Amino acid sequence: MKRNTGLAALLIAFGALILLNKLGFHLGPFIGSVMGYVIPIAMVGLGYVGIQRGSKIGWLIAGIGGVILLGKLAGWVIILLAIGLIGYGVSMLTRRTA
Repeated sequence: MKRNTGLAALLIAFGALILLNKLGFHLGPFIGSVMGYVIPIAMVGLGYVGIQRGSKIGWLIAGIGGVILLGKLAGWVIILLAIGLIGYGVSMLTRRTA
């Protein structure tokens, strides 16, 4: 087997799932929600590969994918921010003054 066979199979599977979803063959809510995250992650990954090869379009693809992914993960980012603020506040209260 060649080195990129697994990646090629993964790309073909994701492409087939997207195509089936667009043609009306819904494979359940889980597949649709997962594909909503796969596309931006793939854009960031392809952008990274482009950046490594010196392509300026790689920055654009990675940036657009990052913005889309940040929008999808905004709820989780807010939850992590709230947990961080609570932890920092607790550490300020428990810190001893010297």
